[in-house]
Amino acid sequence: MNAPQKALLTQGKLTGFGVKAALSILLLLGLFLLPMWGDIAVVLDLSVALILGLLALSMGLLWGYVGILSFGQTIFFGLAGYSYALLAMNGVEAVWAVLLAIIIPMLFAAVLGYFMIYGRLSDIYLSVITLVVTLLFEKTIRATSGPEYVVGTVRLNGQNGIPGVPGLDYQIGFWDMSSIEGVYWLALMSVAVMMLLSYMFLRSRKGRTLQGIRENELRMELLGYNTRRLMLLAFTLSSALAAIAGVLYVIWGNFVGPEMFSLNQAALVVIWVIVGGRMSLFGPLLGALLIQYLSTWLGTQGVGQVNIVLGAVLLFCVLLFPEGLVPFIQQQGRRLWPAGARA
Repeated sequence: MNAPQKALLTQGKLTGFGVKAALSILLLLGLFLLPMWGDIAVVLDLSVALILGLLALSMGLLWGYVGILSFGQTIFFGLAGYSYALLAMNGVEAVWAVLLAIIIPMLFAAVLGYFMIYGRLSDIYLSVITLVVTLLFEKTIRATSGPEYVVGTVRLNGQNGIPGVPGLDYQIGFWDMSSIEGVYWLALMSVAVMMLLSYMFLRSRKGRTLQGIRENELRMELLGYNTRRLMLLAFTLSSALAAIAGVLYVIWGNFVGPEMFSLNQAALVVIWVIVGGRMSLFGPLLGALLIQYLSTWLGTQGVGQVNIVLGAVLLFCVLLFPEGLVPFIQQQGRRLWPAGARA
């Protein structure tokens, strides 16, 4: 590569990065100012969409960049929600309740992932085991409706869930974390920070190695990399993202129930990632936002069979955008901006 080609490549990378950074900042600023003029119902809906988008990001990071299709993200999602609810309602300080509610699912993910990954299970068996564990958690929680199922002073209530979970009673300047706007800003900042950290991780040496494992695990092993340890690390880190989403979800709704573990929720996460695009960090977030908005809109329109409509949307996206919406938009952008594409 000669000097002019190197200069063009560097200029194209810097220009592309600058455009992405500027668009990201503008989008973040617009979302941050939304509560100033947006309706409360819109703020509530967008809050839960951002939280579920973080759950989708945990799946996209694991499936798209490591090649592990796991139905267990809802395990960590629900486990974090129940952990926070039980800790907070038993008098544990909110900050410690949040930290422990994130650490507990990570420890469980590390143990579960160790037996699956070091056991050298094939991809399909790994997916099946995570699905079975998800169903076990859901069935177990639904069977705890009796008065004898108590943790501290809190009854589990089985399929009725645990209402009245306290939020975060903290205030930083004008930011009241217990208010509707405060929870929205908390969800927005969490998504922004986790997106940035995920991007930095994927750009690191370990992140690039994991993408190499996705393409050809045997080759990476022959090159001397400890592929099992790196895959276990990615599995545990993705569980942390799902756990953060679970805590935020309970704080948003002040309620935790077995639906967080459900098979429907696990399937929805996969749909979000497929629709948005699993080979992009922004893809799962966009897929969750679109599907969540569509579900809410269909509900307000009195459509009874929402799942059938969502299934049709999934088939439509798979047929027309097999790689997802975000990669499709990127491809069209390269066609409209050929100079950037050449760089």
